[in-house]
Amino acid sequence: MRNKILALSRPTKRLLVVLVDTVLCLVSVWAAFALRLDLTYRPVSADLGAFLAAPLLAIPIFIRFGLYRAIFRYSGYGALGAVIKAVSAYGICYVIVVFYLNSRGFGTPRSVGLLQPMLLLISAGGIRAGARFWLSGHFTAIRIGGRTHLLIYGAGDAGVQLAQSLSGRPEFRLMGFLDDNPEKCGNSINGKIIYSADSLPYLIRKGGVTDVLLAVPAASRERRAKILEHLRQFPVHVRTLPNLADLAQGKVDAGDLRELEIEDLLGRDSMLPDAQLLADEIVNRAVMVTGAGGSIGSELCRQLLATRPAKLLLVDHNEFGLYTVHAELCQLAQAMSPETELVPLLGSVRDYWCMEKFVRTWNPTWIYHAAAYKHVPMVEHNPAEGVLNNALATLNMACIALAHGVPNMVLVSTDKAVRPTNVMGATKRLAEMVLQALAGERGIAMTAEALGVSAERFNAEAGSNPITGPNSVPLINRTCFSMVRFGNVLGSSGSVVPLFRKQIAEGGPITVTDEAVTRYFMTITEAAQLVIQAGIMAEGGDVFVLDMGEPVRIVDLAKRMIELSGLGIRDAQHPNGDIEIKVVGLRPGEKLYEELLIGNDPRPTRHRQIFRAHETFLRWAELKPQLEAVRLAAENNDIETLHLLLTSLVDGYVPSVEIVDWVTQAKRAVAG
Repeated sequence: MRNKILALSRPTKRLLVVLVDTVLCLVSVWAAFALRLDLTYRPVSADLGAFLAAPLLAIPIFIRFGLYRAIFRYSGYGALGAVIKAVSAYGICYVIVVFYLNSRGFGTPRSVGLLQPMLLLISAGGIRAGARFWLSGHFTAIRIGGRTHLLIYGAGDAGVQLAQSLSGRPEFRLMGFLDDNPEKCGNSINGKIIYSADSLPYLIRKGGVTDVLLAVPAASRERRAKILEHLRQFPVHVRTLPNLADLAQGKVDAGDLRELEIEDLLGRDSMLPDAQLLADEIVNRAVMVTGAGGSIGSELCRQLLATRPAKLLLVDHNEFGLYTVHAELCQLAQAMSPETELVPLLGSVRDYWCMEKFVRTWNPTWIYHAAAYKHVPMVEHNPAEGVLNNALATLNMACIALAHGVPNMVLVSTDKAVRPTNVMGATKRLAEMVLQALAGERGIAMTAEALGVSAERFNAEAGSNPITGPNSVPLINRTCFSMVRFGNVLGSSGSVVPLFRKQIAEGGPITVTDEAVTRYFMTITEAAQLVIQAGIMAEGGDVFVLDMGEPVRIVDLAKRMIELSGLGIRDAQHPNGDIEIKVVGLRPGEKLYEELLIGNDPRPTRHRQIFRAHETFLRWAELKPQLEAVRLAAENNDIETLHLLLTSLVDGYVPSVEIVDWVTQAKRAVAG
């Protein structure tokens, strides 16, 4: 019945409420006569005026006060106030009518004029409250026992707002507030008591609390970390609600509960951008982002869009990824930067002439090179593709930037490039070395031939472009190359956080490679901001790193996520726990810990959380022939030679004893 009523059209629902109010008016008049005369009252013709006056006065007044515009299942104190005002106005009019009828000799008791409005207020208000209770599903939720008992941590404005949003959700029962301010504890908000944080064990035991919602938006990350550390001791699911601004604007409601922010799992304050470092550097310029459809590339595009570039060139070989990020940015651009032209470009960074065409056509001021294979085991099993895509494609982009005089090129790198134990890290370090070597030639004349590009085809493709000129004329290296190195990005594709959440939702187990494994972590937003801001501070050949605090043990992150989901860890000491943590062993190429620096001499920059590392590298004349050998080995899938070359080039790289390349393994299996 409830669903059928909710499915009715709005005019039909309003007509139904008008009919109900009409019946209430007539019934309340009959009840007023019965109370006044103290008998089982039977209406007579002399009292017809009193009966007719009630709905004829009430319905227009109720319409005027907006009683038929309210949605019952979402109505609250405001709707009750409107009913009181409407019935009060009606009562004045009805008293006048009854007094008039009495004076004209109809015999209507004057006390009926006072009793009937009070009865109508009780009945109209009561039926609206009952309808709200029934239509919103509270009755069903109580009947089936399916309500979530929760507390809101934070009794400030945010907490009150969340409580109001929850009032329309039948599946939630708010048990009260938690707060660590002793002056607030013991008071109440809309009938809900504010408890101290130390009362949580009692509330879990007596009130059946299962969930805690955080509502402390002004708290520092350190303070939130302490709150979470306190809450993880108890079997409660800790969650947050959508952004309060969105909640206030009605874009989302309290039903859209979210797991904890990734920043909360990180346990440190987020890196804040320095607005002065963005001033006038990118505004009204053409900017290219390679790998725009990936996790880092797409966030880079979002951050860059806020700086209002004239053109934003989105380059990716993944059609769906490019389509997705372009569609999203088109919506964002309407509010953030409507004057920015968004250009989605399909192409692989391994295709020199495709990339050269893009750069020659739009002449970007900045190239942010985020295109890369980053999954360690995947690249370990496909090392030749990793070299071609990560290292030699970076050489492609660098040569194109030099040939066309692109002022700035920034490489997105990784902490796995430091003394790598895997091919992915080695290829990223080799990509860094390419830019360092070319940066060392800054201001030195270089020809297309010296860059390893066919002079004949280069001239044919470039035509009479005044930037490049004929091959016989040397090109002066004026491109500022820089690299940005950071740790694991939480929330990106392949990150452990989405994987752990999926495993928890499926009942476990959570898989970790080794209990001793540690990693540096940062958010996608931090990574993108670091790339942009570090690039602006570059002088040429710089390797920038972020002060990311202490590394995090992966197993500790897993435990924190389990406990903050309100679940228990299953192990030898707790065999009845909910989720098991299973150690599966290091995968090919993985190591126990990562580093950010090869040397030990990080130097400060204008940004307090960004440091500059000056590290040794090969000169271009030495590196270029080695790159040709690497290219030849990769194209021929000669993995043994490739490992030897990477070992000699990349400081600290020690390849796996066993070659796990799929193609090599398949050939060996066929051979015997």
